Amino acid sequence: MVTTAPLATETTESHPPRPGRPAGKRVRRAPVQSLIPGASGKGFWLYLVPGLLLLTIIVLVPLGWNFFLTFTKYRGIKPPVWIGLDNWTKLFGDDVFWTSFGNSVAMIVAMVVVPTLLGLVLAAMLFDLVGKKFGGKVASFLRATYYLPQILPTVIAAIVIGWILRPENGALNQVLGAIGLGGLEHNWLGSPDTAMACIMVIMIWVQLGYPIVIFMAALQRVDPELYEAAELDGANWFQRFRAITVGIIRPEIFVVTLTCTIAALKVFGPIYALTRGGPGTSTMVPSYYSYSEFFQNQQVGYGATIATALTVVVAIVAIIFITFQTRLERQDEER
Repeated sequence: MVTTAPLATETTESHPPRPGRPAGKRVRRAPVQSLIPGASGKGFWLYLVPGLLLLTIIVLVPLGWNFFLTFTKYRGIKPPVWIGLDNWTKLFGDDVFWTSFGNSVAMIVAMVVVPTLLGLVLAAMLFDLVGKKFGGKVASFLRATYYLPQILPTVIAAIVIGWILRPENGALNQVLGAIGLGGLEHNWLGSPDTAMACIMVIMIWVQLGYPIVIFMAALQRVDPELYEAAELDGANWFQRFRAITVGIIRPEIFVVTLTCTIAALKVFGPIYALTRGGPGTSTMVPSYYSYSEFFQNQQVGYGATIATALTVVVAIVAIIFITFQTRLERQDEER
């Protein structure tokens, strides 16, 4: 007769029978960590090595090299020449740099403030009004329609928009002439008075779908009975929106606001494709200014200084947002 020992991953022990259950042996499973080689605690760091290696090569090394270049004069050919804080001194006295950051404020309005507010209202209407009256399929179709500009390549969108806004034979000017408003025809992207306004309208159109999708996904966790109870109590749509919707999806509002703010500070594609920072500096933003110093003027050290300053601003904004959100969450827990 052949006998086998219990598996190393199981231990058995006798125990008194429970009422209604035959006497037997209880099987106790060993911890999962004992089944995985190197998973005892000390070996977990091995699994982090590939990620840390990629982070070092792709992010940390270029970031350190970029920071080093801020203290040098470098044109990309000869070795960098150490010049100390000259680039930073030049940066703080550079009118174009401060103009570019002023234009970033306009980008924040166009990519954060307006899309977030409109997206919050539209998402609530699609979920609470359109979804109830016309069904979920209609609400999903409209949500996808709003999100469509997000999946369009920037260059393709720029070509289409440039065709609409060009001064000669542009679609917008032709429509204005056809309806008797020829006096309003304008070089929309070629005039300092209207170029930034046009870019802002374009970015609102591009960015609007992102908060709508995020907020509608967040609204899925809202109990419909809350809306029904509020409606029975006589609350109108706006009162339900203010008291229920905004309070429940506040974490998603923070996420959308933070990610869109970072995107607005780093915006590059539409400026490059449509205006190249012009006319003059009316649409210049820090990312494109850094690019122009890097590749057009071959002032690599100064371009690195602009990019580093932008990185610092983005990091500060992210820290402020996260700190504020954490403080509000703690206040909610204390209540």
